[in-house]
Amino acid sequence: MNAHRPVYRVAIVGTGTIGASWATHYLVRGFDVTATDPAPTAEEALRSYVAAAWDAAASIGLAPGASPDRLSFTADMREAVGDADFVQENAPERPELKVKLFADIDDATPPGAIIASSSSGITMSAIQAGCRRPERTVIGHPFNPPHIVPLVEVVGGTKTAPETIREAMAFYAAIGKKPIHLKKELPGHVANRIQAALYREVVYLVQQGVLDVADSDDAVSWGPGLRWGVMGPHLLWHLGGGAGGIQHFMETLMPRMVQSWQDLGTPEFTPELGETIVNGVLAEADGHSVDELAARRDAMLSALLAVRAEHDPSGPRGAAADRPGKDAP
Repeated sequence: MNAHRPVYRVAIVGTGTIGASWATHYLVRGFDVTATDPAPTAEEALRSYVAAAWDAAASIGLAPGASPDRLSFTADMREAVGDADFVQENAPERPELKVKLFADIDDATPPGAIIASSSSGITMSAIQAGCRRPERTVIGHPFNPPHIVPLVEVVGGTKTAPETIREAMAFYAAIGKKPIHLKKELPGHVANRIQAALYREVVYLVQQGVLDVADSDDAVSWGPGLRWGVMGPHLLWHLGGGAGGIQHFMETLMPRMVQSWQDLGTPEFTPELGETIVNGVLAEADGHSVDELAARRDAMLSALLAVRAEHDPSGPRGAAADRPGKDAP
């Protein structure tokens, strides 16, 4: 396997919502970014997204020399990745498309570049099947929106080299992300599976008439959601165990929690239930557009990240690490 090069140039393949958000993050962190997408209006939409998201992303960590002017666009994928040091792929979640696309990226990208996929549900073992150099391919799955939320799930395929995983983890950490290493592949990775498990119970409770849509959102965001924004469940249970910590929790409280698992429900998702949720969400939105709600979300997330940066030294870095300036090779 060829040694990976320092990262100066990032290629974004696919510029939908996730790709555009990734592009914003890399630009704010001081990289030259070349983006590509076959859609006829892709460049205009991408530049509009970057302009709208720039201030929120920059408030989290702006590298010296960072500028939206360092974004270039081409509809030619091979041209976009031809001199890339790191590729972030964000194409639609279709296995046959991903396999073909990764084979083409692998063929067109310099041998020392890492090729990462933002895929949320397809494993890297499947995606890398057509690559001549699969050892340098890896999943780097973000949480939406990537220019705000630090989490990146990193997991290799059966042919991914261990050093690729190590370098991807180090690279993401150096640009202000919070990478976690998944030691096994599974559909949906980890964070989305946790999210889906919670939402299943929320939907079940709405269907059973226990509470309405707005109250179910409040039950999460004003209760456990607030705590999860500070610590994960294991550490919170450590606190919940009092002076005895996690040991006391496991001995005295965990048995009751395990017993409650059998009472958790699986909703029957009917058209009526879907309509109930739609009507409840629109009422909760109270006339605010998706863009307005997203801006509110991003502002609060940015503020939370600023507070966490003050109190949590193990968190993502607030500024980019030694990013090259405009004149870097």
